[in-house]
Amino acid sequence: MRIPQSRGPVSAALLELLKTSPTAAETDLATTLRELTAAALGETADILQNDDLQTALFLAYELRYSGLRGVDDDWEWHPEVLALCAGIELEFEKALRERAPMPELPAPGVESVAAALFELTGSDTGPSVSRYMAKKATDEQAHEFLILRSIYQLKEADPHSWAIPRLRSRAKAALVEIQADEYGGGRFDRMHSELFARTMRGVGLDATNGHYVDVVPAITLASSNMMTMFGSHRRLRGAIAGHLAAFEMTSSQPNRLYGNGFRRLGYDKDVTFYFDEHVEADAVHEQIAARDLAGSLATDEPELLEDVFFGAASGLFVDGLAGTQQLDAWTAGTSTLRVADTASLPA
Repeated sequence: MRIPQSRGPVSAALLELLKTSPTAAETDLATTLRELTAAALGETADILQNDDLQTALFLAYELRYSGLRGVDDDWEWHPEVLALCAGIELEFEKALRERAPMPELPAPGVESVAAALFELTGSDTGPSVSRYMAKKATDEQAHEFLILRSIYQLKEADPHSWAIPRLRSRAKAALVEIQADEYGGGRFDRMHSELFARTMRGVGLDATNGHYVDVVPAITLASSNMMTMFGSHRRLRGAIAGHLAAFEMTSSQPNRLYGNGFRRLGYDKDVTFYFDEHVEADAVHEQIAARDLAGSLATDEPELLEDVFFGAASGLFVDGLAGTQQLDAWTAGTSTLRVADTASLPA
């Protein structure tokens, strides 16, 4: 991925450090990064909406995915990068645990956990971007919708795949079954990330991974970062399982509406196929995720029950914040993007 722009002193200091050799990291740069990170964490009022910290975390995490153009791969697990992540993650997780509304926990059984997850997702009162897209969105807003979604969808379902080696038994098998579908059953042209790229190209957008990182708001980066944080920590395996369950359980009907919205705007099946595919696929995935993944995990490891619901609640909460921000801007006739002219982005 091309290196995005910094959004403050922490992300700028990280980018300066990443320009150096990881085998002989500049001591002064590393010290500056640690000091700036500590200061920013102490001063921020809302880490979920903090552009600088979320950008820095996103940059550090991207080293674990496609990497950053011109950055040595040895930075991926470098102690200075890990220290940056650990500091931000501590406050990020704390904010989610304090703010995401938790439901009453059920008994740790397959059916009881699944029923509670369906109740949680079914009672979600977050803003309906999908209904707006189906009935009101302009073509410009439809493009913005895809730009915002591209930050995660172009790496769909990689953050959840971190959990595969961290699970055992029925939960592991269930996650592999879901992910196999997400990756197209072994066919590149059927991978959901590639289907989304096809949708973007179909409306004239750039489908290069990370092309639009510079224009999306902090909450969009936070949503992606949350998944990576949950997935890449073994102790949070319950949270990533719960997040995926809620993600799948709130996907089928919204995707039907998204597809309808793009059809209303005159786009053909090359653009709508991604959404149409998810109507059917996620109707199946939600059952597997609720019962065989989350329900089985909570049954086999009851100590993870609370984290399963923490992950689900956090996903709904952060996506609710992002949706509210999006709809507030749209109804006011403005945009959530940080620059109006996305065509002027660097190649």
